[in-house]
Order: sequence, then C-alpha cells, then structure tokens
Amino acid sequence: MYYPKALQALITILRKFPGVGLKTAERYAFHLLRWHAKDLQALSTMIGHLKEEIQHCSRCGCLTDEINRCFFCDEPSRDKKKICILASPKDVYLIEETKSFHGLYHIVQNLLSPIEGYRIEGLLLDNLQKRIQENQIEEAIIALDSTLEGDATALYFKKILSEWNISVTRLAFGIPLGSSLDFIDKGTLSQALIGRKVF
Repeated sequence: MYYPKALQALITILRKFPGVGLKTAERYAFHLLRWHAKDLQALSTMIGHLKEEIQHCSRCGCLTDEINRCFFCDEPSRDKKKICILASPKDVYLIEETKSFHGLYHIVQNLLSPIEGYRIEGLLLDNLQKRIQENQIEEAIIALDSTLEGDATALYFKKILSEWNISVTRLAFGIPLGSSLDFIDKGTLSQALIGRKVF
C-alpha cells in the first residue's frame, strides 16, 4: 500500500496491540483520521503521561495513581494472612470482581522463561518473603495462567513457599488448560478461587 509515511508509522504502532493484525490496525488508523484535532491531542497527552500518572506499588506491584498509596496494601479490612500471587496487575482486577478474595497481592515482574531470559529475579522473592514475615501470612494462593511458563513458575513458588512453611494453594483446574485469566468469566474464576486445592 502507498500510504503516507505518518499513516504507515501509525499502523505499525497500532499492530503492537495484542490481537491487532494489519487490517484492524488500518481500520483504527483511518478511524483516528476522522477524530477532531482536540481529541487526538487529548489522546496523545494521555498516552504521553501514562507512565508518570500510573505507578506500581513498591510492595505488591499493583497499579496506583499515587506514590506510597495502594488501595490493596493500605486497606485495613483486607485479610493480611493470605496472599495471592499473580502475573499481571490486570489480573488483580479480575480477582477483585469475583468478590471471593480479600487478602493481599504479589505481582511478579515476569513468569519463568529461560528462552526469553526471564529468571527467578523477576519473581521478587525478597519482597515476598519480607511481606510474609511482616504479616505472618499463613496461605499463599498461586493464581498464574495455566501455560508452560505459568506452571513452571507455580512449581518454583510451591518449592520456595513450602520451605518457608507457608500453606500453598493453587486455583482449581476448572480453568481450561492453556488459557489466560483474561478470557475467564467471573463465575468460573470465582469457583476456581473458592475450590482451590493444596498445591
């Protein structure tokens, strides 16, 4: 296609979104061309300041819009004896929607994947151990995707947490094998949390 360079560059960037192929990226790009200049400017400004406006909690890794203030860590009504280990801050909101878990969270930076160079450093074990000791946590719930990387990471967490004398459970396997939490409905996710088993 002989698109103008700026349009071609936009299409290339839009293709970086998950699930967006060439045709979808082209459709989005042409749709943006119909937007008013002020709306495009607002979008540009919002994206440009996204990393500054949204922070990661230094304790749990969840998203926050204020440094040193985390809804999940600082909420006094949360059960400080349980911690749920997740692969993404987005997964926290999926768990919260089920209203089946009221404990703390621990977000890993990456799942174990030697091929991609992701090793145990990304699991933030020092941070996790410190929080377990401070809160005298009794149960760790492993809520990682049922993928090769997720299972490898879950097995590693099981080994480490068992050495720390923590009860380890994992989401029940009603979640389809090879699936992502992103595609699980609230009912299934809620049942998986309620029906978790010792891992």
